[in-house]
Amino acid sequence: MVRVLAMFACVVCALCLQACRGTQERCTMQPRAEWAIVLHGGAGVIDKDTPPERVREYTDSLARALAVGIEMLESGRPALDAVEAVVMTLEDDEKFNAGRGAVFTAEGRNELDASIMDGATLRCGAVAGVTTVKNPVRLARRVMERTRHVLLSREGAEAFADSLGPDIARVEPSYFFTTRRWRVLEEVLKERGEPMPPLPKGASLSAGDAPPATQSVRDTRNATFGTVGCVALDRSGNLAAATSTGGMSGKRWARIGDSPIIGAGNYANNASCAVSGTGTGEEFIRHGVARDISDRMLYKGVSLNQAAREVVHGVLRPDDGGIIAVSRSGEIAMVFNSDGMFRAAADSTGRLEVGIWERPEMQSSGAR
Repeated sequence: MVRVLAMFACVVCALCLQACRGTQERCTMQPRAEWAIVLHGGAGVIDKDTPPERVREYTDSLARALAVGIEMLESGRPALDAVEAVVMTLEDDEKFNAGRGAVFTAEGRNELDASIMDGATLRCGAVAGVTTVKNPVRLARRVMERTRHVLLSREGAEAFADSLGPDIARVEPSYFFTTRRWRVLEEVLKERGEPMPPLPKGASLSAGDAPPATQSVRDTRNATFGTVGCVALDRSGNLAAATSTGGMSGKRWARIGDSPIIGAGNYANNASCAVSGTGTGEEFIRHGVARDISDRMLYKGVSLNQAAREVVHGVLRPDDGGIIAVSRSGEIAMVFNSDGMFRAAADSTGRLEVGIWERPEMQSSGAR
C-alpha cells in the first residue's frame, strides 16, 4: 500500500509539467492488461474554482481507494474482493454520498443502497434502505452468497444482517451523520417549502463542517448524483462490479434509485464488461443503462467505449450522469455527460489516473 501511494505522489509532480505541455496522446498499441480497475465517487462534483487544497482532499481520497484495489489485483486477488474493498473504503469516507456522509431523506434519515455482481457466474446481491449497516456493499455480497435472493430491502435487509452476527458491522444511525449533508437537506426542504425534521438521536451540528453559503446551491444539486462504485478485471479474466449510495437528498416514501438495481446502475458479465453508474437513478432504471452497454458490445460487436458513449450521450439526457466500466480485454471507459465525475483508474500496463473534471488530475502511461 505504501509503495502504491508513493507512486501517486511521483505522478503528481510529473503532471504539473504535462499540464503545461498539453495533453499527450496515449499509444493505441498498448499491451493487453492482465488486470484493470476503475472507481467513481459520483457524477456530482465540486466547482472548478474550489481551493486547490480542497481539490487535493478529494483526489487523495480517490487515490487511496484506488491503491487498495491495485494492491489486491496485483497480488492475484479476485475482482469481486477488490471491488468490495474499494467500495467499502469509499463508504467509510464522508466526502462521498455512501455510508458515512450519505445524504438524508426528507424525514432526516440515512437510507443506504448497494449492490455487487460477479461477472463469472452472474450471481449478484443487493440491499436497499438499510440504516444500521456500516458497509452496505458487504451486506449485498452476503445476500449474493448466502441467500437465493438478489435484493433485500429495509426491515428485511436489517433482519438478514442481524442473522449474520459479527460478520456484518453495525452502527447507530448517527454514525452516518455529517453537518455538510444536513445543510444540504436544509437547502432542499427550504426550496420545497417543507419543514426540517429534528436532528437524529445522537447527532450534533458542527459549524466547521458546514459548506460556505456560496456552495450550498452546488451541493444541493450534486446531492442528486452522489454514488460510489468500482469495477475490476482480475488476473484470472473475471469481472466484477459494485455500487453503493445514500440516494437522493430529501427523498421520500422509501425511494430506491438505480444503485441496487442489477442492470441499471450495476452489472458485470465476463462475456462483455462490468459497469457502475452514477447520476439520475430513475433514468438509469428506465433505460437499463449498465445492461444496455453490455448488450451493445455483445450484439453489435462494438468496443466498450463506443457502447458507453452511445448510451451516455445518445440515450441519457444531458447532465444525467455517467458510468465507469472495464471490458474482459481490459479496456477502460469513464464516460459522463455531467460537469464532471469523481473517478480513478489503473491497469497492469501502467495506466494510472485520477480525475474530477475533463482532464485527469494524475496520469502515467509508463510501467510501474
